[in-house]
Amino acid sequence: ERIITSNHGDPGRTIYDWRHYLSVLQRKPGALRNGAPFTELPKGFKDLQLILLKQVGGDREMVQVLALVLQHDEMAVLAAVELALESGAPTKQHVLNILTRLLDPAPLTPTINPSPLQLTIEPQSNMDRYDRLREVRHAA
Repeated sequence: ERIITSNHGDPGRTIYDWRHYLSVLQRKPGALRNGAPFTELPKGFKDLQLILLKQVGGDREMVQVLALVLQHDEMAVLAAVELALESGAPTKQHVLNILTRLLDPAPLTPTINPSPLQLTIEPQSNMDRYDRLREVRHAA
């Protein structure tokens, strides 16, 4: 969004859109920690970022989550992130799993339980076989 003012006395403003920096961020994930454009991420992304940046390789994982916005609707990715946070498993894999289920829900098919198996011949206990195993055979 462009901001145009006719008053030349106003101080200049810098406006960042974090989405514009995603391609650069994929090459330099460390920019996520202190980059000015990423201070204005939506709350769900910020919460996930706080958790992931405490882990080794968390900055790369967070960049991969943010890069999902390049391929999918931002609101769907944000919803997946928020659901992952609520579930207590805020990882990239979990976000991807939730996003996949949100975008392509599998139709629920009813399961048909098979009838229980019925014995046609009742087993008989035969102790003779056991007794033969117990016999001690001596070599001649």
